[in-house]
This record gives sequence, C-alpha cells and structure tokens, in this order.
Amino acid sequence: MVPRGHKRANLHEKLQLLRSLTNSHAMNKTSIVVDASNYIEELKQKVERLKEDISSPRSSSDESSSWPKVSVKTLEKGVLVNVYSGKSCPGLLVSILEAFENLGLNVLEARVSCADSFHLQAVGGENEDNEEIIDAQVVKRAVADAIRNWEESDTNEQ
Repeated sequence: MVPRGHKRANLHEKLQLLRSLTNSHAMNKTSIVVDASNYIEELKQKVERLKEDISSPRSSSDESSSWPKVSVKTLEKGVLVNVYSGKSCPGLLVSILEAFENLGLNVLEARVSCADSFHLQAVGGENEDNEEIIDAQVVKRAVADAIRNWEESDTNEQ
C-alpha cells in the first residue's frame, strides 16, 4: 500500500505539471483543472480551424504557393502595395501597373523581383489633380482584379 503522503505529493506534482503545460497561474486544484479544461477547448478550436483551412479549396499546396498574395496599407499620402507569389509571373507587373494607372495612382517608389518568384513592393500616391484620399480596399480590389484578369489571359494563352 502506498502511503497517503506519497499520493498527495504525487498529485501535487501532477497538478504543477498541468499548471505549467497550460500556462495557468492558479494556485488551487480546482482552478488549475478549470484552466486546463479551457486550454483543451482552445486547442480543439485551433484544430478545427486548421482542419477547415486544410479542406478549403484555395489551400491546396500548389495553388496557395502560386496564387499571388496582396496586401495594401494606407500611408500618410498614398498606399503601400505588396504582391507576392511563390512562382514567376510573366506579365503580371504590367497588369498591376495598368490597374494603378486606371486608379489614377502614381508609382512613387517600387521594388520588383521576378526571377524564381514574383514580389512587388510599391508606394503609390495620388495624382496631383486628384484631391480624393486613396482607399486601401479599393486599391486591393483593383490589384486582385488585375491578377485575376492576368491569370485568365495567361491560362487562355496556354
């Protein structure tokens, strides 16, 4: 038979391990167990989100690494546009620059890499004639449309 003090020490050790695994700051048994239960629920939710991401059609490894990703941030006078694709995209730069022109954006500064992958980082500013503030969402939509049109024309050519 195991002495009662040994059981208590063993339980205390396991609770401390559970506390450290779940980043709990609780001191009593009940709170440690509640924190562990909440932690397990958070992990289950993360697993479900990851399963959804994996099963979504756009997350196949080929498509997600090759489909250009677009981000647009509003700056004091203009926008910062980042476009990245894991593959080379001949002709995409022209399509994006045409979208800028259609929006009335001047490219103030740009860095482009088109060798094995495609990466564009551009700062676009409004034309001096145009007093309107540039909406980042409008720019993002225009760039996404340009990418979609480029991809359709690229697919049709093949």
